[in-house]
Amino acid sequence: MSRGAIIALSILGAIILIALGIVGWGFGVYNNLVSYDQNVKQSWAEVENQYQRRYDLIPNLVATVKGYAKHEADVFEKVAEARSSVGKLTITPQVLDNPQAFRRFQQAQDGLSNALSRLLAVSENYPDLKANQNFLALQSQLEGTENRIAVERMRFNQAVQSYNTLVQRMPSAIIASLSGFHVRAYFEAVEGASVAPKVQF
Repeated sequence: MSRGAIIALSILGAIILIALGIVGWGFGVYNNLVSYDQNVKQSWAEVENQYQRRYDLIPNLVATVKGYAKHEADVFEKVAEARSSVGKLTITPQVLDNPQAFRRFQQAQDGLSNALSRLLAVSENYPDLKANQNFLALQSQLEGTENRIAVERMRFNQAVQSYNTLVQRMPSAIIASLSGFHVRAYFEAVEGASVAPKVQF
């Protein structure tokens, strides 16, 4: 074999090794993107679980308050409207890929938080209601759920931050762009939304 052929084979071998290295790196980056994406989706599922728990608590809480505070029709109507607004949202994992849908979800949930705060404030005017064991239990469950919502939103934002960093950092941004991975939205702090309703016993 001539010296020229040996050099050509060496160059070809080097090119193949470099190409295999690049392909291997690309697969590694893609697998990291998939892992981070799955972490975001898992965190999202936990947020949804807590919001669903709150959604399910509301009818019993409203019914208990209505038994004592019949003259607060406006407050009950606002809670019903806010709960209905949340109930109308069709939430799928694709909401994470649609910033407008994500914003609508957050706005509906924040509206429900505000309506619930008003409902709990009503209880201050009704001493018998504040002493009702059923109401106290529901109020405690709601406070715990609101705290868990805040924690899960924070964890979701942390997962999104890690994912977004990987998606935007070079050179992984190239693989992300080619593979359809894109930046995800964060939960934004809305005035009063990050504070659980005040529960005073």
